[in-house]
Amino acid sequence: MGILDGKVALVTGAGRGIGREHALMMASEGANVVVNDLGGDAAGGGADATPAQDVVAEIEAMGGEAVVNGGNVAIFDEAGAMVQQAIDTFGDINIIVNNAGILRDRMLFSMSEDDWDAVIAVHLKGTFAPSNHAAKYWREKAKAGEDVYGRIINTASPSGIYGNVGQTNYGAAKAGIAAFSLIAAQELAKYGVTVNCLAPTAWSRMTADLMGGDNAPDGLAEAISPRWIAVITSWLASPEAQNVTGRCFDIRGENLGIAEGWHLGPVAKQTDDPADMGPVVAELMSKARLNASMAGTDHEGPGFPSQSI
Repeated sequence: MGILDGKVALVTGAGRGIGREHALMMASEGANVVVNDLGGDAAGGGADATPAQDVVAEIEAMGGEAVVNGGNVAIFDEAGAMVQQAIDTFGDINIIVNNAGILRDRMLFSMSEDDWDAVIAVHLKGTFAPSNHAAKYWREKAKAGEDVYGRIINTASPSGIYGNVGQTNYGAAKAGIAAFSLIAAQELAKYGVTVNCLAPTAWSRMTADLMGGDNAPDGLAEAISPRWIAVITSWLASPEAQNVTGRCFDIRGENLGIAEGWHLGPVAKQTDDPADMGPVVAELMSKARLNASMAGTDHEGPGFPSQSI
């Protein structure tokens, strides 16, 4: 028996890294899991069912139940088929973990249209599509008078909610996912469905090189193991989390925080002449909090000068 006993979960991008840990932990807590993974490389190229098959084999070896899905989350009908596979195989769908992602990091002036389109498609449309199909299923159940148990857990990033150089495509997609989560939480609350998102920092094939690779500090990979991300995810998928929705959780190893979104800061009256706006903006800048760094704290580095102008 576990906190997800009898629940049915779809985890996208579950063949490796964070997604793999989501699938394994949810299965260890009693969930039946659809293990989705296209099996491409970190930039989105190719396809290979082996990683998803390996995760299913691990789940079955621990006595759990899981099936492979090799669909592309960015293709709407294939996302629908993932949800339907869960229903057909296990009789229901209760949990959607939107985790699939790719990286094509470039500075803005070096980024191609394809670099932009591919990242936005996998992350942003790949979050919308499974969520949309699941939401329609839960809404129809509610309208029919049936009990609904629904959880959507999306994957944003510190790059999206705080900002990171070289990731305008990835950061824009991840910021969109954070906003998507907030709005979807409001829309689905009346059906008893919760929607939350994660902003994880974890060691994986997508992030290892960014963190120093073989030259990274000793113990870093273990300190920010993807398994830490799965802990809060499994809890958010559980019955105990029924009243937690619309939140974005920042996870860095054993440290768990809630990222607080945009709030209106200082306000001043505009003049009707642009030439007179300097002092108005200067006053606002002197009172406004600095933008966040990737650590989630006030940014004092290059590109973020002092508050005065």
